[in-house]
Amino acid sequence: MRRADFYYHLPPELIAQRPPAERSGARLLTLDGGQRQDCLFTDLPRLLRPHDLLVFNNTRVMRARLFGHKETGGQVEILVERLLEPDVALTHLRASKRPRPGSRIDLSDGISLTVMARDGALFRLRSFNATFDDIMSSQGHLPLPPYIQRPDDTADESRYQTLYASREGAVAAPTAGLHFDEAMLRQLDALGIARAELTLHVGAGTFQPVRVDDLDQHDMHAEWLEVSADVCDRIATTRRLGGRVIAIGTTSVRSLETAAADGELKSYRGDSRLFIRPGYRFRVVDAMVTNFHLPESTLLMLVSAFAGYQPVMTAYRHAVAERYRFFSYGDAMFLTRKNDAAF
Repeated sequence: MRRADFYYHLPPELIAQRPPAERSGARLLTLDGGQRQDCLFTDLPRLLRPHDLLVFNNTRVMRARLFGHKETGGQVEILVERLLEPDVALTHLRASKRPRPGSRIDLSDGISLTVMARDGALFRLRSFNATFDDIMSSQGHLPLPPYIQRPDDTADESRYQTLYASREGAVAAPTAGLHFDEAMLRQLDALGIARAELTLHVGAGTFQPVRVDDLDQHDMHAEWLEVSADVCDRIATTRRLGGRVIAIGTTSVRSLETAAADGELKSYRGDSRLFIRPGYRFRVVDAMVTNFHLPESTLLMLVSAFAGYQPVMTAYRHAVAERYRFFSYGDAMFLTRKNDAAF
């Protein structure tokens, strides 16, 4: 398959610029065994079964967007991708002219950063008078996705984080989890639906377009994740009881499938470059909750691999026709895994 196979037309007005009034106030498009149904997110509990296990990504979004200027006065926008040391960060830089290694970037409050070196498309920066945690805490902004055409505001401080976010390190939210509010979590507990948590720190690469038409040539971005032995034990228990493993978001899917890459699910800690696309055989995940994804994106390719290319693309066209809200602050889908023989 080629990149163009994953194109769909999306009217710009369907890209959600703000979250719904209530976390669980989204719509939910279900695709179960190829059968499609329009629901509400509050219908999710009735789609679940006894002994199902929901697997959440507990990453927390950093205030990773910083603004400064070069020694020459030119403005620089910094997006912290990953902290390598307390005073060293791997970053994306946006400026009229990229700064050279050895040059300085000045922030507010007398804080300066030095450009250490380029690392592919990224830059290593060092701070000599503050840690990056302190810098982001005092002057960082939440890095809203590029398709949200407004500055971040105080409401985003809470709404662009999941309620259970606990391990800081992401530059984008695991957006399927944004729909879960306290009432929904209490309802799931009352129904006896089990929960587990893993961590995948979502990187800015999640928004990068696929630039090659031949998917075999795509260089998949790396993201750090951790799947604990406890999560593996909970999944084994779920299997014994006849329940399903339901990933909340594509990040949970990618984490679990990475941890089972050699055929057996086991604890894993480190980077993943797993590129899931049609033809991939899933080892762990039986169903998933996810938001709608960008045309020609690796996430749309993952979803198509999971629930079937034709059913997914047909469902996306239906969602456009029915005026669903798209992307991070938009509506959601509930998908069950296709038969491995299906396409």
